[in-house]
Amino acid sequence: MRHRRRVPQLGKPADQRRALLRALATAVLRNGQIKTTLTRAKAVRPEVERLISLAKDGSLSARRQALGYLYDKQLVHDLFAEVTERYAQRQGGYTRILHTIPRRGDNAEMAIIELV
Repeated sequence: MRHRRRVPQLGKPADQRRALLRALATAVLRNGQIKTTLTRAKAVRPEVERLISLAKDGSLSARRQALGYLYDKQLVHDLFAEVTERYAQRQGGYTRILHTIPRRGDNAEMAIIELV
């Protein structure tokens, strides 16, 4: 049973799922937007929101938590430098998920997740 389990399993073991979410979050923060399946976009959204909230906090502890999660050290430094002025007036809701046309091969629902 999966009662009260928030993150979808994505058809992967826990370690691969964690690595996939870390890679997707890194890509979203680096590029500003990515195109992926709708389920993966919904799964990575809380991770990206949590990292941006850490960057808004700006403390040493928050920086270390972000460095432990993201794959790119320089990306963490850039994130902490630019987020304070970009999202100063926003209390959450840092990402947007836009539905696109289904994927051609298997008709999977596709989406674009982007930073607001």
